Amino acid sequence: MEFGSVPEDEVFRGEVREWLGAHVKPDADRRSWERTLGAAGWIGLGWAEGGYGNRTATLTQQVAWAEEYARSAAPPRSGHIGENLLAPTLIAHGSGEQKARFLPPVAAGEELWCQGYSEPGAGSDLAGVRTAAVREADGYRVSGQKIWTSLAHEADWCFVLARTEPGSRRHHGLSFLLVPMDQPGRVEVRPIRQMTGTSDFNEVFFDGAHARAEHVVGGEGNGWRVAMSLLGFERGVSTLAQQIGFAEELGRVVRDAVRTGAADDPVVRERLVRQWAELRVMRWNALRTLGGAAAEPGAPSVAKLLWGGWHQRLGELAVLVRGAAASVGPADWSAAAPYELDAAQHLFLFSRADTVYGGSDQVQRTIIAERVLGLPREPKGVES
Repeated sequence: MEFGSVPEDEVFRGEVREWLGAHVKPDADRRSWERTLGAAGWIGLGWAEGGYGNRTATLTQQVAWAEEYARSAAPPRSGHIGENLLAPTLIAHGSGEQKARFLPPVAAGEELWCQGYSEPGAGSDLAGVRTAAVREADGYRVSGQKIWTSLAHEADWCFVLARTEPGSRRHHGLSFLLVPMDQPGRVEVRPIRQMTGTSDFNEVFFDGAHARAEHVVGGEGNGWRVAMSLLGFERGVSTLAQQIGFAEELGRVVRDAVRTGAADDPVVRERLVRQWAELRVMRWNALRTLGGAAAEPGAPSVAKLLWGGWHQRLGELAVLVRGAAASVGPADWSAAAPYELDAAQHLFLFSRADTVYGGSDQVQRTIIAERVLGLPREPKGVES
Protein backbone atom coordinates (compact mmCIF):
# COMPACT_ATOMS: atom_id res chain seq x y z
CA MET A 1 0.00 0.00 0.00
CA GLU A 2 1.66 3.22 -1.15
CA PHE A 3 1.68 5.83 1.60
CA GLY A 4 2.70 8.78 -0.53
CA SER A 5 5.64 11.15 -0.58
CA VAL A 6 6.70 14.68 0.30
CA PRO A 7 9.20 16.97 -1.37
CA GLU A 8 12.53 15.63 -0.21
CA ASP A 9 16.29 15.99 -0.36
CA GLU A 10 17.19 12.71 -2.06
CA VAL A 11 20.87 12.95 -1.19
CA PHE A 12 20.01 13.37 2.49
CA ARG A 13 17.43 10.59 2.35
CA GLY A 14 20.01 8.27 0.79
CA GLU A 15 22.47 9.12 3.56
CA VAL A 16 19.83 8.35 6.18
CA ARG A 17 18.89 5.04 4.55
CA GLU A 18 22.52 3.96 4.25
CA TRP A 19 23.32 4.80 7.87
CA LEU A 20 20.23 3.08 9.25
CA GLY A 21 20.89 0.01 7.12
CA ALA A 22 24.37 -0.29 8.60
CA HIS A 23 23.51 0.41 12.24
CA VAL A 24 19.95 -0.70 13.02
CA LYS A 25 19.87 -3.64 15.44
CA PRO A 26 16.24 -4.17 16.54
CA ASP A 27 17.28 -5.91 19.77
CA ALA A 28 19.74 -3.17 20.79
CA ASP A 29 19.68 -1.88 24.36
CA ARG A 30 17.64 1.32 24.24
CA ARG A 31 20.07 3.49 26.18
CA SER A 32 23.09 2.38 24.14
CA TRP A 33 21.03 2.95 20.97
CA GLU A 34 20.42 6.57 22.04
CA ARG A 35 24.18 7.02 22.43
CA THR A 36 24.70 5.53 18.97
CA LEU A 37 22.26 8.04 17.49
CA GLY A 38 23.86 10.88 19.41
CA ALA A 39 27.41 10.00 18.38
CA ALA A 40 26.35 10.09 14.72
CA GLY A 41 24.60 13.45 15.12
CA TRP A 42 21.05 12.22 14.50
CA ILE A 43 19.48 13.72 17.64
CA GLY A 44 18.12 17.25 17.54
CA LEU A 45 18.02 17.81 13.79
CA GLY A 46 15.48 20.59 14.15
CA TRP A 47 17.35 22.62 16.75
CA ALA A 48 18.73 25.98 15.82
CA GLU A 49 22.50 26.26 15.62
CA GLY A 50 23.97 26.94 19.03
CA GLY A 51 26.91 24.65 19.55
CA TYR A 52 24.90 22.02 21.40
CA GLY A 53 26.31 19.04 19.51
CA ASN A 54 23.52 18.45 17.01
CA ARG A 55 23.68 18.68 13.22
CA THR A 56 21.24 21.02 11.50
CA ALA A 57 18.68 19.98 8.91
CA THR A 58 15.92 21.62 6.93
CA LEU A 59 12.30 20.80 7.70
CA THR A 60 12.18 18.55 4.62
CA GLN A 61 15.27 16.70 5.82
CA GLN A 62 13.75 16.26 9.27
CA VAL A 63 10.71 14.65 7.65
CA ALA A 64 13.00 12.40 5.58
CA TRP A 65 14.84 11.28 8.73
CA ALA A 66 11.66 10.60 10.69
CA GLU A 67 10.04 8.61 7.90
CA GLU A 68 13.12 6.54 7.06
CA TYR A 69 13.60 5.80 10.76
CA ALA A 70 10.03 4.53 11.01
CA ARG A 71 10.38 2.42 7.85
CA SER A 72 13.66 0.85 8.99
CA ALA A 73 12.09 -0.90 12.01
CA ALA A 74 14.69 0.78 14.21
CA PRO A 75 14.37 0.32 18.00
CA PRO A 76 11.79 2.41 19.89
CA ARG A 77 13.26 5.66 21.14
CA SER A 78 13.90 6.31 24.83
CA GLY A 79 15.15 9.82 24.21
CA HIS A 80 12.23 11.31 22.30
CA ILE A 81 10.81 13.11 25.35
CA GLY A 82 14.07 14.95 25.91
CA GLU A 83 14.62 15.61 22.22
CA ASN A 84 11.12 16.52 21.06
CA LEU A 85 9.56 18.04 24.19
CA LEU A 86 12.16 19.32 26.64
CA ALA A 87 14.70 20.61 24.13
CA PRO A 88 12.33 22.85 22.10
CA THR A 89 10.93 24.16 25.39
CA LEU A 90 14.40 25.07 26.67
CA ILE A 91 15.26 26.68 23.34
CA ALA A 92 12.09 28.80 23.60
CA HIS A 93 12.04 29.58 27.34
CA GLY A 94 15.28 28.41 28.97
CA SER A 95 18.20 30.53 30.12
CA GLY A 96 21.60 30.32 28.44
CA GLU A 97 22.90 28.34 31.40
CA GLN A 98 20.01 25.86 31.20
CA LYS A 99 20.54 25.31 27.47
CA ALA A 100 24.28 24.81 27.95
CA ARG A 101 23.72 22.33 30.79
CA PHE A 102 20.89 20.19 29.41
CA LEU A 103 20.90 20.30 25.60
CA PRO A 104 24.32 18.69 24.93
CA PRO A 105 23.58 15.54 27.00
CA VAL A 106 20.23 15.14 25.18
CA ALA A 107 21.95 15.56 21.82
CA ALA A 108 24.54 12.96 22.83
CA GLY A 109 21.90 10.47 24.01
CA GLU A 110 23.46 10.51 27.47
CA GLU A 111 20.55 11.78 29.58
CA LEU A 112 16.96 10.54 29.30
CA TRP A 113 13.88 12.47 30.41
CA CYS A 114 10.30 11.86 31.50
CA GLN A 115 7.34 14.22 31.82
CA GLY A 116 5.78 14.97 35.23
CA TYR A 117 2.39 16.40 34.32
CA SER A 118 -0.60 14.12 35.04
CA GLU A 119 -1.62 13.35 38.60
CA PRO A 120 -4.35 11.25 40.23
CA GLY A 121 -7.36 13.53 40.00
CA ALA A 122 -5.59 15.85 37.54
CA GLY A 123 -4.98 13.90 34.36
CA SER A 124 -6.43 15.75 31.41
CA ASP A 125 -7.24 18.68 33.73
CA LEU A 126 -3.62 19.79 33.94
CA ALA A 127 -4.42 23.01 35.82
CA GLY A 128 -5.56 20.88 38.77
CA VAL A 129 -2.09 19.64 39.73
CA ARG A 130 -1.37 19.53 43.47
CA THR A 131 2.32 18.56 43.57
CA ALA A 132 4.00 21.28 45.63
CA ALA A 133 7.50 22.74 45.45
CA VAL A 134 8.53 24.62 48.58
CA ARG A 135 11.28 27.22 48.18
CA GLU A 136 14.39 26.72 50.31
CA ALA A 137 17.76 28.42 50.43
CA ASP A 138 19.33 26.15 47.82
CA GLY A 139 16.29 25.45 45.65
CA TYR A 140 12.99 23.61 46.07
CA ARG A 141 11.66 20.58 47.92
CA VAL A 142 9.13 18.79 45.70
CA SER A 143 6.39 16.61 47.20
CA GLY A 144 3.50 14.93 45.43
CA GLN A 145 2.59 12.19 42.98
CA LYS A 146 2.61 11.97 39.20
CA ILE A 147 1.01 9.16 37.22
CA TRP A 148 1.05 7.70 33.69
CA THR A 149 4.65 8.87 33.46
CA SER A 150 6.14 7.30 30.34
CA LEU A 151 9.69 5.91 30.66
CA ALA A 152 10.13 7.14 34.23
CA HIS A 153 11.81 3.83 35.05
CA GLU A 154 14.57 4.67 32.54
CA ALA A 155 14.80 8.44 32.95
CA ASP A 156 17.62 10.42 34.52
CA TRP A 157 15.57 13.63 34.82
CA CYS A 158 11.92 14.68 34.98
CA PHE A 159 10.42 18.05 34.07
CA VAL A 160 7.75 18.62 36.70
CA LEU A 161 4.81 21.00 36.78
CA ALA A 162 4.38 21.92 40.46
CA ARG A 163 2.80 24.60 42.66
CA THR A 164 5.36 27.03 44.03
CA GLU A 165 2.79 29.50 45.38
CA PRO A 166 0.92 28.13 48.42
CA GLY A 167 -2.84 28.48 48.13
CA SER A 168 -2.80 29.16 44.42
CA ARG A 169 -5.48 27.65 42.19
CA ARG A 170 -5.80 26.47 38.63
CA HIS A 171 -3.09 27.78 36.30
CA HIS A 172 -1.79 30.40 38.74
CA GLY A 173 1.26 29.80 40.94
CA LEU A 174 2.73 26.95 38.89
CA SER A 175 6.40 26.48 37.97
CA PHE A 176 8.24 24.23 35.52
CA LEU A 177 11.03 22.44 37.42
CA LEU A 178 13.84 20.16 36.24
CA VAL A 179 14.20 17.40 38.83
CA PRO A 180 16.90 14.66 38.92
CA MET A 181 15.42 11.17 39.30
CA ASP A 182 18.40 9.63 41.14
CA GLN A 183 17.35 10.63 44.65
CA PRO A 184 16.93 7.45 46.72
CA GLY A 185 14.25 7.83 49.37
CA ARG A 186 13.00 11.02 47.75
CA VAL A 187 11.95 9.80 44.31
CA GLU A 188 10.18 6.44 43.92
CA VAL A 189 9.06 4.95 40.60
CA ARG A 190 6.41 2.22 40.48
CA PRO A 191 5.66 0.63 37.09
CA ILE A 192 1.97 0.28 36.17
CA ARG A 193 1.12 -3.04 34.57
CA GLN A 194 -1.32 -2.52 31.72
CA MET A 195 -3.86 -4.93 30.28
CA THR A 196 -1.36 -5.60 27.47
CA GLY A 197 0.90 -7.18 30.10
CA THR A 198 3.58 -4.50 29.63
CA SER A 199 4.54 -1.58 31.87
CA ASP A 200 5.18 1.48 29.69
CA PHE A 201 3.77 3.89 32.27
CA ASN A 202 4.68 4.56 35.88
CA GLU A 203 3.63 6.21 39.10
CA VAL A 204 6.25 8.62 40.44
CA PHE A 205 6.29 9.72 44.08
CA PHE A 206 8.24 12.81 45.15
CA ASP A 207 8.94 12.95 48.89
CA GLY A 208 10.97 16.09 49.42
CA ALA A 209 12.90 15.67 46.15
CA HIS A 210 15.42 18.44 45.56
CA ALA A 211 15.38 20.76 42.55
CA ARG A 212 17.98 23.49 42.20
CA ALA A 213 16.81 27.09 42.05
CA GLU A 214 18.48 27.67 38.68
CA HIS A 215 16.54 24.74 37.21
CA VAL A 216 13.21 26.58 37.01
CA VAL A 217 12.41 27.14 33.32
CA GLY A 218 10.81 30.48 32.44
CA GLY A 219 10.93 31.78 36.00
CA GLU A 220 8.93 30.99 39.12
CA GLY A 221 5.17 31.24 38.63
CA ASN A 222 5.34 31.00 34.84
CA GLY A 223 4.90 27.23 34.68
CA TRP A 224 1.53 27.27 32.95
CA ARG A 225 2.85 29.33 30.03
CA VAL A 226 5.88 27.04 29.66
CA ALA A 227 3.78 23.88 30.01
CA MET A 228 1.33 25.01 27.31
CA SER A 229 4.23 25.86 25.01
CA LEU A 230 5.64 22.35 25.50
CA LEU A 231 2.31 20.74 24.62
CA GLY A 232 2.45 22.56 21.30
CA PHE A 233 5.73 20.78 20.53
CA GLU A 234 4.08 17.35 20.88
CA ARG A 235 2.86 17.67 17.33
CA GLY A 236 5.18 18.18 14.36
CA VAL A 237 7.63 16.09 12.36
CA SER A 238 7.16 13.14 14.73
CA THR A 239 3.47 13.03 13.68
CA LEU A 240 4.50 12.05 10.16
CA ALA A 241 6.72 9.27 11.49
CA GLN A 242 3.81 8.08 13.64
CA GLN A 243 1.68 7.87 10.51
CA ILE A 244 4.26 5.67 8.79
CA GLY A 245 3.75 3.21 11.64
CA PHE A 246 -0.02 3.55 11.28
CA ALA A 247 0.26 2.74 7.57
CA GLU A 248 2.23 -0.41 8.32
CA GLU A 249 -0.37 -1.50 10.89
CA LEU A 250 -3.17 -0.85 8.40
CA GLY A 251 -1.32 -2.93 5.81
CA ARG A 252 -1.17 -5.88 8.24
CA VAL A 253 -4.91 -5.58 8.94
CA VAL A 254 -5.68 -5.54 5.20
CA ARG A 255 -3.55 -8.65 4.65
CA ASP A 256 -5.30 -10.42 7.54
CA ALA A 257 -8.68 -9.48 6.06
CA VAL A 258 -7.73 -10.99 2.71
CA ARG A 259 -6.26 -14.11 4.33
CA THR A 260 -9.31 -14.81 6.52
CA GLY A 261 -11.88 -13.92 3.88
CA ALA A 262 -13.20 -10.99 5.93
CA ALA A 263 -12.42 -8.70 2.97
CA ASP A 264 -15.26 -10.41 1.07
CA ASP A 265 -17.73 -8.69 3.40
CA PRO A 266 -18.71 -5.34 1.81
CA VAL A 267 -19.12 -3.72 5.24
CA VAL A 268 -15.56 -4.69 6.22
CA ARG A 269 -14.23 -3.51 2.84
CA GLU A 270 -15.92 -0.15 3.35
CA ARG A 271 -14.33 0.21 6.79
CA LEU A 272 -10.88 -0.66 5.45
CA VAL A 273 -11.19 1.90 2.65
CA ARG A 274 -12.37 4.51 5.12
CA GLN A 275 -9.35 3.86 7.35
CA TRP A 276 -7.04 4.29 4.34
CA ALA A 277 -8.74 7.53 3.25
CA GLU A 278 -8.69 9.01 6.75
CA LEU A 279 -4.99 8.22 7.10
CA ARG A 280 -4.32 10.15 3.90
CA VAL A 281 -6.28 13.10 5.28
CA MET A 282 -4.25 12.99 8.50
CA ARG A 283 -1.05 13.08 6.49
CA TRP A 284 -2.16 16.11 4.49
CA ASN A 285 -3.25 17.85 7.67
CA ALA A 286 0.14 17.11 9.29
CA LEU A 287 1.97 18.55 6.28
CA ARG A 288 -0.28 21.62 6.42
CA THR A 289 0.53 22.22 10.09
CA LEU A 290 4.25 21.85 9.40
CA GLY A 291 3.84 24.66 6.90
CA GLY A 292 2.75 27.03 9.65
CA ALA A 293 -0.86 26.10 10.38
CA ALA A 294 0.19 24.63 13.76
CA ALA A 295 -0.06 28.17 15.16
CA GLU A 296 -3.81 28.15 14.52
CA PRO A 297 -5.86 27.87 17.73
CA GLY A 298 -7.03 24.33 18.25
CA ALA A 299 -4.78 22.77 15.58
CA PRO A 300 -3.04 20.37 18.01
CA SER A 301 -6.43 19.35 19.43
CA VAL A 302 -7.80 18.60 15.96
CA ALA A 303 -4.74 16.46 15.21
CA LYS A 304 -5.10 14.53 18.47
CA LEU A 305 -8.80 13.88 17.82
CA LEU A 306 -8.05 12.64 14.32
CA TRP A 307 -5.32 10.13 15.11
CA GLY A 308 -6.64 8.96 18.49
CA GLY A 309 -10.01 7.87 17.16
CA TRP A 310 -8.52 6.54 13.92
CA HIS A 311 -6.02 4.30 15.71
CA GLN A 312 -8.66 3.00 18.11
CA ARG A 313 -10.94 2.05 15.21
CA LEU A 314 -8.00 0.31 13.53
CA GLY A 315 -7.49 -1.79 16.67
CA GLU A 316 -11.13 -2.83 16.54
CA LEU A 317 -10.77 -3.78 12.87
CA ALA A 318 -7.61 -5.78 13.61
CA VAL A 319 -9.52 -8.22 15.79
CA LEU A 320 -12.72 -8.08 13.74
CA VAL A 321 -11.05 -9.43 10.59
CA ARG A 322 -9.48 -12.26 12.61
CA GLY A 323 -12.84 -13.52 13.82
CA ALA A 324 -12.90 -16.04 16.68
CA ALA A 325 -9.15 -16.61 16.28
CA ALA A 326 -8.55 -13.14 17.77
CA SER A 327 -9.55 -14.49 21.19
CA VAL A 328 -6.77 -17.08 21.22
CA GLY A 329 -3.28 -16.08 22.29
CA PRO A 330 -0.04 -17.06 20.54
CA ALA A 331 1.00 -19.02 23.64
CA ASP A 332 -0.79 -20.78 26.47
CA TRP A 333 -2.48 -18.28 28.78
CA SER A 334 -2.16 -19.36 32.38
CA ALA A 335 -1.96 -17.76 35.77
CA ALA A 336 1.57 -19.09 36.21
CA ALA A 337 3.15 -16.79 33.62
CA PRO A 338 2.51 -13.39 32.03
CA TYR A 339 0.25 -13.77 29.02
CA GLU A 340 1.47 -13.06 25.53
CA LEU A 341 -0.39 -11.14 22.83
CA ASP A 342 0.04 -11.15 19.08
CA ALA A 343 0.32 -7.86 17.17
CA ALA A 344 -3.42 -7.52 16.48
CA GLN A 345 -4.40 -8.19 20.09
CA HIS A 346 -1.80 -5.74 21.38
CA LEU A 347 -3.01 -3.10 18.93
CA PHE A 348 -6.63 -3.57 20.02
CA LEU A 349 -5.93 -3.39 23.75
CA PHE A 350 -3.32 -0.62 23.73
CA SER A 351 -5.32 1.62 21.39
CA ARG A 352 -8.18 1.73 23.91
CA ALA A 353 -6.10 4.41 25.68
CA ASP A 354 -5.49 6.52 22.57
CA THR A 355 -8.54 8.69 23.19
CA VAL A 356 -7.54 9.28 26.83
CA TYR A 357 -3.79 9.91 27.17
CA GLY A 358 -2.24 13.11 25.89
CA GLY A 359 -5.51 14.89 26.64
CA SER A 360 -8.80 13.03 26.39
CA ASP A 361 -11.18 13.49 23.46
CA GLN A 362 -13.56 15.37 25.75
CA VAL A 363 -10.85 17.86 26.70
CA GLN A 364 -9.80 18.33 23.07
CA ARG A 365 -13.39 19.05 22.04
CA THR A 366 -13.73 21.57 24.87
CA ILE A 367 -10.58 23.35 23.69
CA ILE A 368 -11.92 23.52 20.13
CA ALA A 369 -15.32 24.72 21.34
CA GLU A 370 -13.90 27.49 23.51
CA ARG A 371 -10.82 28.64 21.60
CA VAL A 372 -11.92 28.12 17.99
CA LEU A 373 -15.71 28.32 17.96
CA GLY A 374 -15.92 30.91 20.74
CA LEU A 375 -18.54 29.02 22.74
CA PRO A 376 -19.04 29.84 26.46
CA ARG A 377 -16.34 28.41 28.69
CA GLU A 378 -17.09 25.34 30.75
CA PRO A 379 -17.63 26.21 34.44
CA LYS A 380 -14.72 25.15 36.67
CA GLY A 381 -14.98 23.99 40.24
CA VAL A 382 -18.80 23.91 40.31
CA GLU A 383 -20.33 20.87 41.93
CA SER A 384 -23.32 19.32 40.20
